[in-house]
Amino acid sequence: MATKAVAMKKTPAPIAHVLSDQERLAEITKRLSRAQGQLGGIVKMLEGGRSCEEVITQISAVSKAIDTAAFTLISSSLKECIQEDRADADAVSAQLQRLFLILA
Repeated sequence: MATKAVAMKKTPAPIAHVLSDQERLAEITKRLSRAQGQLGGIVKMLEGGRSCEEVITQISAVSKAIDTAAFTLISSSLKECIQEDRADADAVSAQLQRLFLILA
């Protein structure tokens, strides 16, 4: 049985930024934990036969909480990236901008 050699392309390491601002991390985590609890409540509302209007109002609240958490994460990361004067600041900035556009 013949084996075929496959050329392996080296992919550049992904550009990453991990938020180090503990205050912002706590804020984001708290917001997402609250949203997680709200989602459980929404499931119970559906199972309990609550009106579409009530359910949609709660879904909207969860959606806004998640979006706020995401935007806070991106903006805080961008701020850190600028302040740290990273060698790859432009690349990280571009990545964060792409993430922002995904949410928009």
